[in-house]
Amino acid sequence: MPRNPSHLDYALVGITVSLLVLGVLIISSVSASVSQERFGQTLYYLKHQVLLGILPGVILAIVFLKIPLNFLKKRVPVLFLINLGVLGMVFLPKIGVSLGGAARWINLGPISLQPTEFLKLTFILYLASWLSSKTEKVTLTKKSKKFSQTLVAFLIVMGLTSLLLIRQPDISTLGVIVLVGILIYFLAGTPLWHSILMILVMIAGLLVLIKIAPYRAERLSVFFNPEIDPMGMGYQIKQALITVGSGGITGLGLGMSKAGFLPRSMSDSIFAIFAEETGFIGSLILISLFLIFFWRGFKIAKEAQDKFSQLAALGISSWIIIQAFVNIGSMVGILPLTGIPLPFISYGGSHLISELIGVGVLLNISKHL
Repeated sequence: MPRNPSHLDYALVGITVSLLVLGVLIISSVSASVSQERFGQTLYYLKHQVLLGILPGVILAIVFLKIPLNFLKKRVPVLFLINLGVLGMVFLPKIGVSLGGAARWINLGPISLQPTEFLKLTFILYLASWLSSKTEKVTLTKKSKKFSQTLVAFLIVMGLTSLLLIRQPDISTLGVIVLVGILIYFLAGTPLWHSILMILVMIAGLLVLIKIAPYRAERLSVFFNPEIDPMGMGYQIKQALITVGSGGITGLGLGMSKAGFLPRSMSDSIFAIFAEETGFIGSLILISLFLIFFWRGFKIAKEAQDKFSQLAALGISSWIIIQAFVNIGSMVGILPLTGIPLPFISYGGSHLISELIGVGVLLNISKHL
């Protein structure tokens, strides 16, 4: 039982609210002209983000804040299996929706759902539940055998999940899930050589994926030299760098961005718009908020009373910071372009709801410190 409701991590609440406010401000700025052009009103995308992203996300965060952690731990495997089943539905005709050659969405009438965004969270919670139970049962005499069985089982789960994501394809999400999965596995107290082996398998798998899909090799070539195809595959990174650079120290001001020249300005590229409008100072504040978010999550994990809470808190906070780093890194040219949204900021309901549920779980764990 929690000692006191006041033990809730209000610093984490404040950071999350701050990120949401920044997201609302930048989306209202960048989406106004597009909303007016497509729907005859300037607030269409902003209302969509609030009503179908923030509102249900906050409600579900409160629900997961109230759920007993033992109850959640026991039912996480079911949630993960359901998520895998829903993920498979993206390939069904009339239900799955394909855009740009990728089958990642499910049609739910007036709205669409992206199951992979929820998979990040359910996968983390499933690993935390499963690995905490496995490592707690390991005895000194059977340690080596038990850990070997755990490794094989982990690779099977990771393999099945990877096949579904490769089939879509959604390699960016797969990369995040694999990285966080290996981190959780290592932090569960398993042998170091297991994690090293999985990293080598991950690198080998990435090379195979590049080999079977030449466009991925082209993306890497463009990453190292955007001038190879400045009006084709190199266009987005070139425009992103120009957009980020034009913000200077203090930025051009909200609403002053030239977002029309930047592809996916409300989703994948939103950090570039944020940097242009708020400048180096605004970008530094945003990055600092993500770093503080990770610090609070790490602190919650460090003080957690049980293995499941520790692994869940570390997994959720690592997922958020990795996504933020990958998104921002791709916009400033230190990482290849990906389809990873900027947590709490990018336009889209699925990722926002999943991230807010993750915050709810973190706050739930903080209550028990």
